[in-house]
Amino acid sequence: MNQQEAGCGQEDDWWRELYGEGGGDDAPGRAAVHDAGPADTPDTLDDRVASALRAVAAPRRAVPRRQPPAARPTASPSAPIPLQATGPGHRPAPPTPPAAPSAPEPPRDTPAPAGTGTPHDRPPLSGELGTLPAADPAALDDLVPDTALDGARYGSLTLLAASRRGDLARHRGDVRRDALLTARFGAGRHALILVAVATGRPAAAGGHRAAQEACARIGGAVGRSYTRLAEDIRTDHRSALKSGLQRLTDRSYGRLRDRSPEPDDAPERYTPALRCLLLPADPDCRTRVFFGVGAGGLFRLREGAWEDLAPAVPEQAARTGPDDGADGAEPFLFRTAFARPGDTLLLCSAGLAEPLQQDPAFAARLAGEWSAAAPPDPLSFLAAAQHPVAGHPKDRTAVGVWES
Repeated sequence: MNQQEAGCGQEDDWWRELYGEGGGDDAPGRAAVHDAGPADTPDTLDDRVASALRAVAAPRRAVPRRQPPAARPTASPSAPIPLQATGPGHRPAPPTPPAAPSAPEPPRDTPAPAGTGTPHDRPPLSGELGTLPAADPAALDDLVPDTALDGARYGSLTLLAASRRGDLARHRGDVRRDALLTARFGAGRHALILVAVATGRPAAAGGHRAAQEACARIGGAVGRSYTRLAEDIRTDHRSALKSGLQRLTDRSYGRLRDRSPEPDDAPERYTPALRCLLLPADPDCRTRVFFGVGAGGLFRLREGAWEDLAPAVPEQAARTGPDDGADGAEPFLFRTAFARPGDTLLLCSAGLAEPLQQDPAFAARLAGEWSAAAPPDPLSFLAAAQHPVAGHPKDRTAVGVWES
């Protein structure tokens, strides 16, 4: 028997087992099959084949009854479902997408990021982001952050300090040559606050390091003598204050000149400009002491008007200037001022003093913003001090003292 005949035999056996044909009652494992009699339905060969196919086919799953379309989802479970006209001549309106949540309006006192301001917002910070200064892997401590911001409140005064790299240095990829130090010595009513602002000479290599060192040296000197200095301020002992602070400044500058990287160059080219404020934390003492050497600014804002409090520079120093290699050190500057409630004292580097003195619109803008009853927040203070002024791309450092 060949393969084809064997296949036909298997099909015949399957057929007989299914329908009982030729099986007989005595076939092993088979129950007796009896004739059910004539049927009402057709009993042709085609009908039997169709019936057999239905019997061996896999059972079909019940088709679920078609459900009515679900209602359109709403923004919240408690929101009413909108009704739509569906009669002749009307087409259902497409679903309305949920409205995007509106961004909260920033507070008026907080400056908006650059490029997103409105006419009612504060101006963006001066300049665009520029190139990072080149870094030496063996001298990473030489890097200076683009911006420094600090502040504190003691007794009747609020102190805000900010320093930022100028547009020119940002464009060139130079480091910020302005240095800023805020330090408190002592505690309670006997504490003394020192603020130092230094600017490295543009013609000197490592001018930013010299500015940082000048702040550190004068800070150490004041910190070691703060008890005596605070007592002299409280007792208004001006002569002792001036001689003591001049001695500390000369000693600090002498060490800076000895560290000049170019021995053949004039030492004055390496020493930075330095301007400082001493602020007693005692609320009963409103004497503020200024001292320093070199260019910068000291102003007082009183009743909406600026006053220049910087001591007059001797004629000889004014004629020779700080960067011409003149013989001799620059003159020591000293002044005391009595603060009244509502006054604002401003100590700054030359990068801010120059536009404040030369641009009346800028001076009026600062006076308007800083004459409010309460001091600004630190970010608003930074934004106001760094407002761009054409022709003034230097680093800017500002220290504001608000008297309550």
